[in-house]
Amino acid sequence: MTANAKIRILIADDHFLVRIGLIALVNMEPDMEVVGEASDGVQALAIFEKLQPDLTLMDLRMPGKDGIQATLEIRGKFPTARILMLTTYDGDDDIHKALQAGAQGYVLKNSTRETLVPALRSVAAGQRWIPKDIASRLASRKTFEELTPREIEVLHKLARGLANKEIGEALGISEHTVKGHLKNILAKLRVADRTEAVTTAILRGIIHL
Repeated sequence: MTANAKIRILIADDHFLVRIGLIALVNMEPDMEVVGEASDGVQALAIFEKLQPDLTLMDLRMPGKDGIQATLEIRGKFPTARILMLTTYDGDDDIHKALQAGAQGYVLKNSTRETLVPALRSVAAGQRWIPKDIASRLASRKTFEELTPREIEVLHKLARGLANKEIGEALGISEHTVKGHLKNILAKLRVADRTEAVTTAILRGIIHL
């Protein structure tokens, strides 16, 4: 990108009205232009490969291939790709996964134009963009012990209202083993009961309903 060239942006979001709004907002800026749009992660990857934009504004949750998987694949093929993650989710686990996948920034969908536009420019310039409240949440995340994949599976079943015996049958494990996983989940999330465990996991972005 030359000094006087516009920032070429790809927007990926599965909600049509959101995508159109973002396109209109970006195209209002004299130094930016939307060169492509995608409604899911598969399209985002294909269009990125074709256009190789300066920046991709990527929705975290999309059908089929989500924003995290699309980011992983784009960054795998194009290590210098610059991606700003956009989402309604502000849980620390969602944020961590997005940044681990290679996104250089993270903004929420309720952000104002005054927040989103500087974020676009910063990430396009090769800088990271992590709002202070999100940065502090990521810092506090380090004090929690990670849940195992099996514990997250148990959490998903808990969120559906299944009893221990039903969880065991669904996962092919004993009720005793389920109780052991539940004990670990409560300790790791620092909660007192099943309901609080599910609520905390949803708030942190560990599981989604």
